[in-house]
Amino acid sequence: MFFLLGLVAGLLKSDLTIPKAAYDTLSLLLMLTIGLKGGMALHGNISLSVIQDLLAVAALGALIPLMLMPLLMRVICLSAADSASMAAHYGSVSAGTFAVALAFAEGLKLPVSAEVTLYLVMMELPAIMVAIFLYRRYGGASTSVGMPGLWHETLTNRGVILLVGGVIIGLLYGPQEGAAVTDLLTNSFKVVLALFLLEMGLTAAETLRPVPWHHWRLLCFAVCAPFLLAGVGLTTGLLLGLPAGSLLILTALTASASYIAAPAAIRAAIPKANIGLAMLAALGLTFPVNVLVGIPLYYQWVQWVGR
Repeated sequence: MFFLLGLVAGLLKSDLTIPKAAYDTLSLLLMLTIGLKGGMALHGNISLSVIQDLLAVAALGALIPLMLMPLLMRVICLSAADSASMAAHYGSVSAGTFAVALAFAEGLKLPVSAEVTLYLVMMELPAIMVAIFLYRRYGGASTSVGMPGLWHETLTNRGVILLVGGVIIGLLYGPQEGAAVTDLLTNSFKVVLALFLLEMGLTAAETLRPVPWHHWRLLCFAVCAPFLLAGVGLTTGLLLGLPAGSLLILTALTASASYIAAPAAIRAAIPKANIGLAMLAALGLTFPVNVLVGIPLYYQWVQWVGR
């Protein structure tokens, strides 16, 4: 409902705005809290099976750009640069979608594995790397930054630093020892998420005003892709034997598209790519589809398969 409020306000051209400093603070708190929650759940629970699951999730992140690149070039009719950019954005994941799926699963008291927060990081990096490789192959040109620079750009962006840092802090201290600090953050998680979604609604409306109907193929892709990708995520989660909450979160993550980490990396690596198109698809359409329709639908899928 907070997302809808922002979306409607933006489409009506209201003067409602979230100051940039406030948005930066909200996104910082959101990603840090997600990392802390995951780290505290992992405290004392690291095992070989957890590592195997994380490697499988990383492989999934690498697979999605390989699946999407031919479709984007031949059916959606994008250039090699824009196809690689879109493949990176859709192979990578959305922290906002993850937060909504996590809150949804926790609200229904679904069992969630400790390592789900690490899915964010494990899918982010392989997707971007594979997309850059595909651009070099299909585009016939090298990217604007070398591999060391790309690794640095991807691994040091704000989202990855906060998520990984939060996981490490939560892992070291657990839910009890660091409670004086972590309780304040974890207890305010849903409030921060609500305000974050308000800003996401405003931003999504901005990308859709006016709707670029001449990109109708891309618009159709952005609406349909989440459901196709969700099927891939659901299948992977079933093969891994994930519990219901983790299965729902992995399905939602696979259906999502990055609008924070991937744009920064792709802007540096593929200057010919139109980042505006990627933001239109990932944030203007795919994010609302997942938040408003997708996650409840994916929960129905999880119920149908008996998890």
